[in-house]
Amino acid sequence: MEKVRLGIIGMGNIGKYHADYLTNKKVSRCELVAVCDAVAPLDRYKPLKTFTDGEALIKSGDVDAVIVATPHFQHTTLGIVALEAGVHAMIEKPISSHKADAERLIAASKKHPKVVFGGMFQMRTEPRYKKVQKLIQSGDLGKVVRVNWINTDWFRTEAYYASGGWRATWKGEGGGVLLNQCLHNLDTMQWLVGMPNRVRGFCQLGRFHQIEVEDNVSAYMEWANGATGVFVSSTGEAPGTNRFEIVGSRGTVVMENNKIHFTRNEADMIEFSQTSKQGFVKPEVWNVEIPFENAVIPHSIIIQNFVNAILDGESLIVPGAEGIQSVELANAMVFSSLTGDTLELPMSGAAWEKKLNQLIAESKLEKKVVQVEATDFASSFRK
Repeated sequence: MEKVRLGIIGMGNIGKYHADYLTNKKVSRCELVAVCDAVAPLDRYKPLKTFTDGEALIKSGDVDAVIVATPHFQHTTLGIVALEAGVHAMIEKPISSHKADAERLIAASKKHPKVVFGGMFQMRTEPRYKKVQKLIQSGDLGKVVRVNWINTDWFRTEAYYASGGWRATWKGEGGGVLLNQCLHNLDTMQWLVGMPNRVRGFCQLGRFHQIEVEDNVSAYMEWANGATGVFVSSTGEAPGTNRFEIVGSRGTVVMENNKIHFTRNEADMIEFSQTSKQGFVKPEVWNVEIPFENAVIPHSIIIQNFVNAILDGESLIVPGAEGIQSVELANAMVFSSLTGDTLELPMSGAAWEKKLNQLIAESKLEKKVVQVEATDFASSFRK
């Protein structure tokens, strides 16, 4: 194979975005040959082959690989169909609506190890996060002791939620702000500092919108090494805040307003505390602003890597199986909030699936779908 024949299943906002950079040849050795959507008109994509059924596209023989960009619950079913058909699969976030489904998808991928299975978590390509990762891995930040991410600049209007019958419903999406908007942030957080082992969520359902799922969240986390953290998010705050702070024993790194500020302790604060003979002193510090440039079309970087993995065996930036971590965090925060208890991780995927099915069965939400423009959709990517 010299070129990957690629299909996109789901031509909503993100599917259209993928199609745009692919048709503009931003990914080498790859050709977009087919698109699929059950309801959206596809005339604009001709002469590409068009389908109304994702499984039919996968089994058509026309594609070597697919991007699955459908509503969430179809990610698992279509992902498994692709893997079992020998069609390489890039799954948009989330890889599944809940942990139990993610486990099923991962199990299918293990049965077909030669089929490439990737996750669309493009924030891992951003230099800002790579530089923070380097601070942690090099030891310059010391032992991580606290993590805070106030991530409330995901403002969405009532019209946004009315733009699709599946949006912000237990049945169509499986959750709200955590599973949809914040999943990239949850993935990035655990990629940098690892998964916590305890979570306590406080989620408000429909706090700012006429929806049945969470749109306002505060969650507390604990890690096995004693580190603690808070994750705050909302789709109802304007203008909102995006401040990511990691405190280590050798200093503090803050990402805010498109800047990285590193305050570095000259001495490890824990060792300094234990050895100092004075009661009110602090370690001396250096204040450093760390420069970075934004990644250019980060989604295309993930797809180029996906193509390289198919053709050359290149290691994936985001193996699909790693997508279960952010799904678990999103599920755990909501589940904990509903039960009023702290959850130990890893959580039971089956227990949340049972609760989610109950929420779906008891749902009384009736949505009126309206047509909404998405002209500024791409501005929501870089968080």
